Amino acid sequence: MTERKIRTRFAPSPTGYMHVGNLRTALYAYLTARANNGKFLLRIEDTDQSRQVDGAIDIIYNTLKETNLLWDEGPDIGGDYGPYIQSERKGMYKQYVDQLIESGHAYRCFCTKERLEEVNKIKTASGQPTGYDNHCRNLSKEEIEANLAAGVPYVVRQRIPEGKTSFNDMVYGVIEVDNSTLDDQILVKQDGMPTYNFANVIDDHLMEINPVIRGSEYLASTPKYNLLYEAFGWDIPDYVHCPPVMKDSQHKLSKRNGDASYEDLIAAGYLKDAVLNYIALLGWSPKGEQEKFTLEELVKEFDPHNISKSPAIFDMDKLRYLNAEYIRDMSVEEFLETAKPYIAQTVKSECDLKLLATVLQKRCEVLSDIPEQVDFIDALPDYDTALFENKKMKTNKENSKQMLGEVLPVLEAIEEKDWNMDNIHTKLFELIAKLEVKNGLVLFPLRVAVSGKAFTPGGGVELAAILGKERTIDRIKTAIEKL
Repeated sequence: MTERKIRTRFAPSPTGYMHVGNLRTALYAYLTARANNGKFLLRIEDTDQSRQVDGAIDIIYNTLKETNLLWDEGPDIGGDYGPYIQSERKGMYKQYVDQLIESGHAYRCFCTKERLEEVNKIKTASGQPTGYDNHCRNLSKEEIEANLAAGVPYVVRQRIPEGKTSFNDMVYGVIEVDNSTLDDQILVKQDGMPTYNFANVIDDHLMEINPVIRGSEYLASTPKYNLLYEAFGWDIPDYVHCPPVMKDSQHKLSKRNGDASYEDLIAAGYLKDAVLNYIALLGWSPKGEQEKFTLEELVKEFDPHNISKSPAIFDMDKLRYLNAEYIRDMSVEEFLETAKPYIAQTVKSECDLKLLATVLQKRCEVLSDIPEQVDFIDALPDYDTALFENKKMKTNKENSKQMLGEVLPVLEAIEEKDWNMDNIHTKLFELIAKLEVKNGLVLFPLRVAVSGKAFTPGGGVELAAILGKERTIDRIKTAIEKL
């Protein structure tokens, strides 16, 4: 990067949910600023009012707050920083438009929508690429004044010069384009609102943004942006264009295709720290083998030079694995507090929640797994006795009934006040030793009897302790009757 102070920005459009790629751009911009003692800004680019979605700004704002990607300046909103809102800066852009028109780097275009559509029809019919035909590019001063006097609506377009434009990107290297491939893009719409392509250049300059970090979809527009910088005589910023995040090798992530947004992932039971960690690894490689990073560790490790130009594939299995690692690293108390809303979806009765959390934490990968894992606690499902057949444990219906008959009086003999996992474990293993059988022959039927399920978050001893004496005894009796 050039020897200029580091000021990065995240500049989303408020058009709906927080795309995973959007959040990754925000994260990379944040990390670059923090790693270089720079500033990180939030700017809402809402110049296309027709695409704005109600509540979208709040989604952006809340997501950054939730993930601790806190920006450093902006309008004061009661002692806190609000984002810069581009539409609120509308009046500021006019002087720059006038300057470009005066210097000949921009011009007024009075073409109607109907004319532009007709031009594109003719081009399509003749096999030419569609696009503006520069009809108003060389109108005389008199024609322009006549149109203005008559109140003819117009847009302002950038006048692309002849020649070539090149720039260096930190990820993609040197890129050069022939200016003849660039269209005279609209800078200001008929309603006087600047387009994104114009306002983002002005704002990036005024906010002293360097480097500009954004998605690779803006690579094609960057030469036009640089021509604007040159027209104003401004320094061109460094660029970091991030590769796309893909669903697979052929398809980008898309909400329309049902791909998860950040909000969807959180709602599905993924932890925000795990999501942020995983997103950091989408297209960026740390120097060593470490993959699990706190935000503070990412700040120390992150270097935009290590961003790959290859598209990043969003692997849900990898995210799930990483999320499980975060769950395992929690204290039992932290996990219980996090898991409570998911437990409460199906468990309404009293049980040993701390023990339940201890059991779940070892077997839970995503919080949304929990309701199905604990749905047997309140009510025993109507299960098939075929569940007692297990070749590995060498259990069948007959010996399961026999073992449960041995277990029942042992557990009934434990006083209510002494009903805990340690005592249950001691008494059952004394029974196993007395019967001279393998553990599974006793414990597997117990687990099935008290849960009615093939897969549970814990073994028979743990489940009995969680359920309490009364429910455990009742369910063992039910199993004996069924068998």
